Parts: sequence; C-alpha cells; structure tokens
Amino acid sequence: MRITALRTYPVPPRWLFLRIDTDEGVTGWGEPVVEGRARTVATAVEELAEYLVGKDPLCIEDHWQVLTKGAFYRGGVVLSSAVAGIDQALWDIAGKVHGVPVHALLGGPVRDRVRVYGWIGGDEPTSLAEAAKRRLDDGMTAVKMNASAQLRLIDTAAEVQAIVERVATVRETVGPEVDIAVDFHGRLTVPMSRRVLPLLEPYLPMFVEEPVVPEVSDRIGEVAAATSVPIATGERLYSRWDFRPVLGSGVAVIQPDLSHAGGISEVRRIAAMAEAYDVAVAPHCPLGPIALAASLQIGFATPNYLIQEQSIGLHYGEGFDLLDYLVDRSVLTHRDGFIDRLDRPGLGIEIDERTVERATQHATDWRTPIWRRDDGSLAEW
Repeated sequence: MRITALRTYPVPPRWLFLRIDTDEGVTGWGEPVVEGRARTVATAVEELAEYLVGKDPLCIEDHWQVLTKGAFYRGGVVLSSAVAGIDQALWDIAGKVHGVPVHALLGGPVRDRVRVYGWIGGDEPTSLAEAAKRRLDDGMTAVKMNASAQLRLIDTAAEVQAIVERVATVRETVGPEVDIAVDFHGRLTVPMSRRVLPLLEPYLPMFVEEPVVPEVSDRIGEVAAATSVPIATGERLYSRWDFRPVLGSGVAVIQPDLSHAGGISEVRRIAAMAEAYDVAVAPHCPLGPIALAASLQIGFATPNYLIQEQSIGLHYGEGFDLLDYLVDRSVLTHRDGFIDRLDRPGLGIEIDERTVERATQHATDWRTPIWRRDDGSLAEW
C-alpha cells in the first residue's frame, strides 16, 4: 500500500480537514489546523506531502519522526499542527486496514465511555445562568465557562469581584452535582492569579484552565501553590518537551490538543508522561469531528484521562455544526454527559464527503479577535 495524495479542505466555521488517499482505496481523515492560520497550515501539509506521497502509510512512527525531526528547523505550532492532522489520518488508515478502532492499536480500551463537557460562554456575564440550564437540559454533567473579558495586568477590586460573581452564578444554577471548569485564556497575570483563584475556592471548580499565558509556564507552579483549585494548562504546548517542565510544577490537568500537539502519536506519549506525575489529561478540542474522534480514541485507551472538550452546538458553529460533517451523527452524540466508545475501524467516524465539498465553498479566513484594554494596549483574547 502506498500514499497517493493528500488534500486539504478549509471548512466553516474555522476548521481545516485533510484526506489522505492510498493506492488500495483506503482513505484516512485528519484535522490539521491552527485557528486563524488555516491557509498557512495547509501550505505546510502540502510541503510535507512531497515526502509522504509514495510511502507506506502504516509506517506511522517513522513518518512522525521524519516529519518532525527531518528538517534543520523544527517545532512551532504550524509544523506541529500539520503533522498532527497527518498523524490522525495515518492512524485512521491503520485502523481501517486492520479492521479495528485506533484505541485497539493503542493497547485496547480502559473505559466504556468518555465524559464530555459543554461550553456556556462567560466573556460577558449575560445569560450565563440560562446557558448553564440549557446544557443541563442537554444531559451534560459538566460545563466550562470564561470568567472575564479583557483584564488589566492587575485589575480593580470590582473586576475581581465580577469574576467571582460569574462563577458563583453558575454554581448556584447547576448545584453541587455538576462540575464547572473556568477558562481564563491566559488573561490573568501571575499576581492576578494569586489574588483571584483563592476567591473561587468556595465554588469548587473542577479546574481553572490556562490562568496565565504559556510564555510564563515556568511560573505556573507559583499559581498552583497559591490555591487549592486544580490548575489546568497545555492547549498551547505542542510537544512532550514543552510539557516536561510543566508536569512537575503542581498542575493537576494537562490539555494537549490533538490537532496541535503532534497528533495521536505525540499526545499518547504526553499522556503517559503525565501519569508518572499524577496529572490527569483533558484534551483541548474546540474543533471539528475528526479532531474530536482522535481525542476520544486517546481517551478510550488512556488511564489518566479526565474529561473531553467538544464543540457540538457551540455558538460559532451555527449553520455548520460538528455533527453536520458526519454520515452517522449518533457516534459522537453524547448521552447523559458521556460519549460511548467508538468501535468502528479507524477513528470510528465516517466523514460526509459531499457535505465537506459543499462547505468548502463557504469557508472564510477566520482571524483571532484583537482585544484592547481601556488604555489602548493589547489584551489577551
């Protein structure tokens, strides 16, 4: 069997799909994308295809090594994301060739289903309670929220209190049986983290995600030491080498992204490293069905897996929801806050190629919003 072609498909709302074809008719799908830089990643995939076409798709590890280490200049989110999508597609092909789901190739399942959570917003405080209620009505047992919009480096008492009140509102709405994760998108500084996070302790968040930007990951241990709230990070870390200094810092949860951190091959290794530090894994995935399926395959085979992010019904996907790209929507439909084990060959999903072809005609160049503080300086989005 030989790889014959790699083709990328930009699709709404801000995703990039990849199809790898072989001379024996077996096709694999991946999702290589950097949100806001999809065309750049597509170009990287095109360059990597020069090496892959004509090769055996089942030599996944060797391909991963060559694609990540075969050039003098290495690393970075663009290259890592291009490799991640290719890696997902190669695992999809391998599972189909052997007639088993990917998790069977990773040592077999350790659980029957994976818990998922749903987003409820939070950049603005309006409708948080209503959004939380809708997620509960959908059967979710965990929700995730932002707790602020843009912040100053050290913000006012009023802004700190507003953050606390948002979390308090959601806790009052969902009660003690539902978990709440709070995502700061790196909008806090280290001193703001030490001020804010202890105030959230009475509301018992499942975790606080990315309180500080990854550039100061060397100080995240200070944040973890200042609060009993479990700290999560890692959606902007792209390799096991990026995660190595974080794992011993006191964080409770790491969040590698299957479309950014080198794909199934690398995230499997990152998860194994985390287990040695008693750190749980909760992959970042505000993306499409292929990235979600790849994340779930890791989840079914990983002992220290906590919960899975997913974007079904998320506000930015209106008109092009994650499930719209599937032939059988039921495989990624959650029940009582869980997605059942995917047991079909490969990634366990079938992409509706006609829908992808149509959606490509509506793809736009999404860009990260630019936020500014009241003094005009750039703020973290």
